[in-house]
Amino acid sequence: MPELPEVETVRKVLAKELVGLTVTKISVLYKNIILGDVEEFIKGITNKTFTNVLRTGKLLMFELGDIYFTSHLRMEGKYFLKDSFDLIEKHEHVIFYLSNGKSLRYHDVRKFGQMSLKNKNNLFSSSPVTEIGYEPFNENLKPEYLKDKYNKKLPIKSLLLDQSIMAGLGNIYVDEVLFKCNIHPETLGKDIDLNDCQNIIKHSKEILTKSIEQGGTTIRTYTSSLNVIGNYQNYLNVHTKVGQKCPICSNVIEKIRVGGRGTYFCPNCQKQILTK
Repeated sequence: MPELPEVETVRKVLAKELVGLTVTKISVLYKNIILGDVEEFIKGITNKTFTNVLRTGKLLMFELGDIYFTSHLRMEGKYFLKDSFDLIEKHEHVIFYLSNGKSLRYHDVRKFGQMSLKNKNNLFSSSPVTEIGYEPFNENLKPEYLKDKYNKKLPIKSLLLDQSIMAGLGNIYVDEVLFKCNIHPETLGKDIDLNDCQNIIKHSKEILTKSIEQGGTTIRTYTSSLNVIGNYQNYLNVHTKVGQKCPICSNVIEKIRVGGRGTYFCPNCQKQILTK
């Protein structure tokens, strides 16, 4: 699943390739990808020129003057740039034909991705943007805010995956952040203190920044969709490392399931806090 660093990598490449190009035609081959009226979506974007590609959390926002369309990649969404006359592959669901003879193709095996048409006035005041919490880089993200939001009888792993609280961390980076914070993934949110919250913000920033520098993480279902291969998998401490030695204490890394998600941790460095 693409997470913030992978989506930011895609955003940078798309901005470089698309800005200045005009959408001449759109083919929607799987209508459920589009939220709202499909014909309105097509009409609103056709003959418009890309002026920027933005991102908030894991959400891409394509700017075409005063018109935008948002795109959430979900589990396996990818974008490809191809010649317009290339054969349409099985899992290419939305195709934007461009003024330079190329096409931007949205590819999604699971069909979980979503797009929606927005304008300048409602982009930041309507769903899906309003459903996204602060990124770790946002100066408004304070330990007190997280402490209040995490005060629940749910595992901290599950709470860190909640994009409405803090945006950008997916399964890979949550495991890595909890390891750096010495927090067991099954520790309940209500047992997390302000110092833990400060460390979560600190290490989230550090890990995401490093991963963005490395073009994201390339493992399993996330591979390059725009000829950019991530290298952050070479810096992972625990994620996917089950049975290997912890880089800090040499204890064996274990894998459990938390909230239905495969979770990697060091049982020595990340001792569980017993509920109070």
